[in-house]
Amino acid sequence: MGALSNHDGRERRWKGLDRLESRRAPRSLLVALLLASATLITLDASGGEDSPLEPVRRVVGEAFGPAESAAAAAVRPFTAVPAWFRSKGDLADRVRDLEASNAELRGEVQLAGFDRNRLEQYDGLTTAASDLGSALVPARVVALGSRQSQSFTVTIDAGSEAGVGPDMTVVNNDGLVGRVLRVTRTTATVLLVIDPDSTVGGRVGSSMEIGFVTGSGSLDQESGLDLRLVDGASVPARDDTVVTWGSTTGPYAPGVPIGTITEVYSSLREATQRAVVKPFVDFSSLDVVGIMVPSGTDSDRAIIEADGSLR
Repeated sequence: MGALSNHDGRERRWKGLDRLESRRAPRSLLVALLLASATLITLDASGGEDSPLEPVRRVVGEAFGPAESAAAAAVRPFTAVPAWFRSKGDLADRVRDLEASNAELRGEVQLAGFDRNRLEQYDGLTTAASDLGSALVPARVVALGSRQSQSFTVTIDAGSEAGVGPDMTVVNNDGLVGRVLRVTRTTATVLLVIDPDSTVGGRVGSSMEIGFVTGSGSLDQESGLDLRLVDGASVPARDDTVVTWGSTTGPYAPGVPIGTITEVYSSLREATQRAVVKPFVDFSSLDVVGIMVPSGTDSDRAIIEADGSLR
């Protein structure tokens, strides 16, 4: 029994030693691999192009290089997808920005002529103020009268706060537009001289003969205005200029250009002379106007003085 026990003890000791050696073996192998790797790195770094590992590296590269290239080519489309989406999104944003810039530039180009024409009309009012010897309140046409009423009126953006009142003369840089019918605080209604109910005292420039000019009820300049002289025996001449012969207290100030005589007709039955006057103002494109106001009028906007200066 004693011999058997000793044998079992020795066997257990050998098994314990085997297990210990089996645990030490991986550690020794790991240390050996680390030392070998450090040695190879040192040799490779110190050797440069003459490194003893260069032939091995070349063989490995030649063996696995084609496979690496093929793998990279196969994977590249997938790795490039996020960048493609990013670049496509950036491009779309850029296109939208360019389209917005182009639209803005187109708008500026389209409005350039409009702004230039309006500026020219404002400049023309300064000349008109000097020629007429009267202060002008500048205004813009913002609405046309209803066609259902068969009246030819416009609404302007100047009212009592601008010093505008009823029966004031309205002009533009070409000539007579009409007179103020009624006003609100910020707007006014203007009766155009082309309205059939409009009658303006007119004077023929060359003969100084007076008469009455009535509207034709048409925006077309060629339709003209109707002029009938007080002296039926007087015959107006073609191409004569007709101006207003009103007064400073009346609805029409004197000396405002109305138009040019284009046709003259004689009526034996009525023993009168009738002339067609082509207005200087193009009422189909009416925009900037000036209301003739007394000098020193209080206004919420700049007033063009009789000398063409702004107040």
